[in-house]
Amino acid sequence: MTVKLTIETINVADSKQIKKADGVAQLSSFDPTTAGNKHPQSYYDAIKQKFAEQRDLRLNYRPEGTAQFNSKLDGDLAHFGEDTYNRDIKPREVLTDTVDVLFIGGGFSALLTTAQLRDIGVDSIRIVERGADVGGTWYWNRYPGAACDVVSYDYMPLLEELDYVPKHRYAKAPEIYAHCQAIAKKYDVYDLAVFQTTVTSTEWNEGEKLWHVKTDRGDHMKAQFVICANGPMSKPKLAKINGIEKFKGHSFHTSRWDYNYCGQDLSNLENKRVAIIGTGATAVQAVPELAKAAKELYVFQRTPSSIDIRDDWATDPNWARKLKPGWQHKRRQRNINGPELSEEQKAKRAALDKDEKLRRQENANIDYMMWIHQRIDDLVKDQKTADALKPWYMFMCKRPCFHDEYLPSFNRPNVHLVDTQGQGIHEITENGPVFDGKEYEVDLIIYATGFEVQKTGIYNQIIGQNGLEINEKYQEGIRTLFGVQSQGYPNLFVMAGYQASFQFNITDVLTVQGGYIAACIDYARKNNCASIDITPEIEEWWVQEVINHRGKTDRNKDCTPGYYNFEGEENRRQDGTYNGGFKRYIEHLEDMKKKMDGIFVATKNADAEQAPS
Repeated sequence: MTVKLTIETINVADSKQIKKADGVAQLSSFDPTTAGNKHPQSYYDAIKQKFAEQRDLRLNYRPEGTAQFNSKLDGDLAHFGEDTYNRDIKPREVLTDTVDVLFIGGGFSALLTTAQLRDIGVDSIRIVERGADVGGTWYWNRYPGAACDVVSYDYMPLLEELDYVPKHRYAKAPEIYAHCQAIAKKYDVYDLAVFQTTVTSTEWNEGEKLWHVKTDRGDHMKAQFVICANGPMSKPKLAKINGIEKFKGHSFHTSRWDYNYCGQDLSNLENKRVAIIGTGATAVQAVPELAKAAKELYVFQRTPSSIDIRDDWATDPNWARKLKPGWQHKRRQRNINGPELSEEQKAKRAALDKDEKLRRQENANIDYMMWIHQRIDDLVKDQKTADALKPWYMFMCKRPCFHDEYLPSFNRPNVHLVDTQGQGIHEITENGPVFDGKEYEVDLIIYATGFEVQKTGIYNQIIGQNGLEINEKYQEGIRTLFGVQSQGYPNLFVMAGYQASFQFNITDVLTVQGGYIAACIDYARKNNCASIDITPEIEEWWVQEVINHRGKTDRNKDCTPGYYNFEGEENRRQDGTYNGGFKRYIEHLEDMKKKMDGIFVATKNADAEQAPS
């Protein structure tokens, strides 16, 4: 996977225009004709060797790949998946009605696409959401310190439509959740929405040309179009650790934060010994808050994250007041276009040998990661702790993190890093985690172990034509058009799934996918289509596009295990993201909007039989 992080011009509080790098802009806009030559090549080769050793260390400890995690949270583990924010299930009547469009999931995917469907006159829209409100990611992830890692003026969508400017450069979770609610109100999402409801099966009825959607509440709804809007990471998972269920203290997953136990301000932790397992993006945000509140905090690390400068600030009201209509669209388009190159720069790049260009890119990547190491040395006082916090892998092998308080938290006397050196924890007793023969007695264990990644139909069986469940089709290799449609599943759309373009700012992807889906539905309505399905030929074309743009290197295999590379598992070249560039991905979508007659197998409404329910 690749991420484009660009340099933007931002108006700061003193009203002076400054150039500010968002994260690691120097890696995306660097000049390969000059970069990556700070040191002799032997220096870079030695570091790459260390990267490989650390990768192999992780793989040897847990060779089972994604199977080392468990997302089936039932029995003794059921409480890890329960909604801690709304524990009471509100009673309602069983639903057996029919709607035009049904969304599975109520986050930004559904909200952004609903806004675009409203623009083409679609009124009968239902969201079915497992949580008790809209928000998706921002409903579930309310852990202390939760915030967005993308600049809020770019990440939070529909700002102009709602006449809203975020309060900070990086919006906090409560503000983003409130924005989701505001979008839902503006576009009348709540009218037909169904909350505290999990879709368990979505089955195509060929006679009716409708999807039959069943839920855990006994509903049997029908919809002409179904949009899977669960997001790429929605179902919490736990590492498979012996004895999780034996722990006598309190425990929860970060996406089900228990404020009843911790206190809204975490004050209940004042006399508590707390363990947090995992040091990914969530833990990086939560650890500083826990460090301030807990009597003792034990941070169990398997692989460290790369931590860059966050540098947040409050939005300058004068800047916000002077924004002109179209300001957010212009920002977004500037990010999509990327840095403009002079003719001289283009010529120099074109003259570079491919192998030389790749070498310099890798060396520049290493230079950046060594800067990350230096920052750790500068901020963490204890050298042993500092060394343990240093990531030994290429940038973007794992999700990059940005924080100004995480590293200094380890200077606090009550914070203890337990570096498992790639092993992870293999046992939890009734008293707490065990590593290297030492038992850590704690009152609370917090699992920052992430989510099941890129699963189509997370609680839900999706059965298309000929009775084939979609993951059975994918066993022979992922097959889609744009990651949005799959042949044999008429009127079904998937957002933020396999074979789509991946961007660090996910709302950019959701916006363009939502526009494409709205165009497809608009085409069907205007052409009196009961169903539309893509042709096998257009699906095969996209599969080959994905394969051809998955890169010419073994970067995925070279990376330390993580969810970006399926925990080090072997995977087919088509089983991933489209890496031909986001701008090109958008161009493909726009091109297909103009020639839908050639990509769809359509059934007219008059041809649809009225099959029995």
